[in-house]
Amino acid sequence: MSSSSYLHLFQFCFFLIISTCLAQTTFHPKTLFLAVKKDPSTLEYITEVHQRTPLVPLKLAVHLGGESLWVDCEQGYKSSTYKPARCNSRQCNLARSTACGYCFENTTRPGCNNAACYNLVVNPSMDAMSSTSGEIAEDVLSIQSISGSIPGPVATVPRFIFSCSTTNLTQNLGKDVKGMVGFGQQSPVSFATQFASAFRFSRKFAICLSSSTERNGVIFIGHSPYYFSLAFDASQDLIYTPMITLPHYITITYPHYTRINRASSEYYIQVSSIRINGKTLPLNKTLLSLDENDEEGGTKISTAVPYTVLEASVYSAVSKAFVNEMPEEVKTVSSVQPFKTCFDSTYIGMSRLGYNAPEINLVLHKPNVYWTITGANSLVKVTEKVICLAFVERDEALGQAIVIGGYQMQDNLVEFDLSRGRIGFSNSLFFRQTMCSNHNYA
Repeated sequence: MSSSSYLHLFQFCFFLIISTCLAQTTFHPKTLFLAVKKDPSTLEYITEVHQRTPLVPLKLAVHLGGESLWVDCEQGYKSSTYKPARCNSRQCNLARSTACGYCFENTTRPGCNNAACYNLVVNPSMDAMSSTSGEIAEDVLSIQSISGSIPGPVATVPRFIFSCSTTNLTQNLGKDVKGMVGFGQQSPVSFATQFASAFRFSRKFAICLSSSTERNGVIFIGHSPYYFSLAFDASQDLIYTPMITLPHYITITYPHYTRINRASSEYYIQVSSIRINGKTLPLNKTLLSLDENDEEGGTKISTAVPYTVLEASVYSAVSKAFVNEMPEEVKTVSSVQPFKTCFDSTYIGMSRLGYNAPEINLVLHKPNVYWTITGANSLVKVTEKVICLAFVERDEALGQAIVIGGYQMQDNLVEFDLSRGRIGFSNSLFFRQTMCSNHNYA
């Protein structure tokens, strides 16, 4: 049996095990949803769930590559149904526990119990992707289901596995945001996987981020259709590319230098080349290939960065070609942090696809399969008269050549089909004269 076959067998077994850990119900929805709003100050995408007994609304930042849901248990966590995961339990194994320990405070509380297991809790919005040990636990969690094109009954998992964090890890998450919700691809306790296990539907979810800070986008969990503007099913427009999985990776965390060797929860795809207005850019193809041994190079999709990040030579090629393809009357102006390439917007027109800008194509695993980026996702307004190329240059020496960020995903439906190992892209919904906020789910 091949290594990939063993990996899929391993994932399937975990899927069955977690199903037995979650209470069964006679209510069997096919699709669930989360409303998502862009935070104007942090540029993060915020959703809300209800957790605990009695239920409490919780604002959480969306972390596409996060392993699990984690919340601040240090401030105000009260619930009659909270249960810490005991050392060597199935819950500890599912959550890929890294340690087992005791609480050294005078009294136990949610997040600090004796003989409980812990894992790493990460906040990628903080410097150096800050992390801490978090107690693994279970509690009630509820979100809304979908009935056709409108909200349906509430779907509840009585024993949802999550991690507790300390308050200091919620820095940079925005006002009243109490943690993060992770959708990581190979994590048995990711948000989508736990709900799929509880209600026995496909391990699949789709993200549609709104460009507006006033109107909600949506995350679908489960089966399509994905309705917008009442009758339009955006799943019919999806083009697919294989989802790249890394069977292992090693993380060294500061300050404890904990070494972890396990499957990566991040989402990778193959970008073979980049075209601007149909012209292929001269890029170092080695950079575009993901090194599975050290998780360098290649392309990652992430909600942890607000704008797509490009390795220095890739950024230089994209910026130069983009400037060359702009109309002659459009002049460059001084940079505005964090952007390096900016323009006087006086002579840049608008259309239903956003600013009139050169078309960018991220060519995927085949030449005829590509993600089209139009002016709505390639240019961002920074002042009344200045717009900038909405890509930033990577400032670290190592990392991915391309990290596709939230701005480029806005008003595009992106489906993550874990069961079939593929990622689907709709391209801009503006082509269909709709957008991610045009739905009836919230």
